[in-house]
Amino acid sequence: MDEASDESKKEQMAIVHRYVDKKGYIQERFFDLVHVKDTSSSTLYSSICETLTSYELVVENLRGKGYDGSSNMHGEFKGLQALFLKDYPCAYYIHCMAHRLQLALVAAARELASGASYKRQDELQASKAAEIAELLESGEINTGKGANQIGTLKHAGDTRWSSHFTSISSFIRMYNPLCTVLENIK
Repeated sequence: MDEASDESKKEQMAIVHRYVDKKGYIQERFFDLVHVKDTSSSTLYSSICETLTSYELVVENLRGKGYDGSSNMHGEFKGLQALFLKDYPCAYYIHCMAHRLQLALVAAARELASGASYKRQDELQASKAAEIAELLESGEINTGKGANQIGTLKHAGDTRWSSHFTSISSFIRMYNPLCTVLENIK
């Protein structure tokens, strides 16, 4: 389960159902998208229970829940996991592996970026400028207003997945110059 604001600034909770099928295979399916008035643990708790019950699923059969590590989710006394464990002792909390991976990748990227000197950043931009000049000369790209900007690498946010598109897009644009700079460092 995860929650986020949509474009209209309404809080939405996405529920993914993970289960073992009759053949013993683990299945994972998008289950529902539920509007919630706020992201307090009590609101999320009642929304999850209501949603599962509305699909005639028995909440007592819940064996695990996975979500991020924010205090409203994993808080030991008032978090969502505490509310579930109080009523359903077999429903264990598991910190979502996608969120863990996300936090690890962001930390590694931040470490690399903060270690990048101005000299390296200047070298990266000079390499990109040389690439643009070469592509213009060969006719592979055209000139135009706002075209062929040098740019820089953008960093992804810690927990907002939407920032990754910008980060990956900048990485793709800067891939060749980045390889050149890394070869020079090597």
